[in-house]
Amino acid sequence: MRIIGGSARGRTIEAPKGMDTRPTLDRVRENLFNILQRRVFDASVLDLFAGSGALALEAISRGAQRAVLCDMDAQAHRIEKANAQKLGFEEKCTFLHCDWKQALTRLQAQHASFDLIFLDPPYRMHDLREVTALCAQVLTDSGCMIVEYERGTPPEVSEKLVLTDGRGYGIAGLNFYGHADSQGS
Repeated sequence: MRIIGGSARGRTIEAPKGMDTRPTLDRVRENLFNILQRRVFDASVLDLFAGSGALALEAISRGAQRAVLCDMDAQAHRIEKANAQKLGFEEKCTFLHCDWKQALTRLQAQHASFDLIFLDPPYRMHDLREVTALCAQVLTDSGCMIVEYERGTPPEVSEKLVLTDGRGYGIAGLNFYGHADSQGS
């Protein structure tokens, strides 16, 4: 795997071994960040189910201010920290080794907010209503939540969110969401 753009462009990063983690493909990340473009600069980013940390690290490479990376898998947690250190991004990163519910509860208690939230849960996880409802509470008013899912099986999300865009790339689908109450204002 490699960083596609920004200050760390072309640098390689590691991905956890085995079948428990499915890194976002380079071409999917490239298309994702082409869509996000200016939204990334100076953004605060949450990468839930971070795996290798590729999405958050790509965002930092492209000018994001800070990122919180969360994964409950011990191997993924070690690798995302090592990748951030290798790229010199560790001071812009906070790492949480816990499940998504613990992470979001902790972030809410800290009054954290994020401009971009990346959700790349296991493809078998289709009902994302609870996790997206909690994510909506830490998403800024004009923020964007991006959910990667197995194409053909769109995720169920909270009614607090509205789909603003959707794209497909081979087996992967990307849905973009904003706050339902801020659309049209």
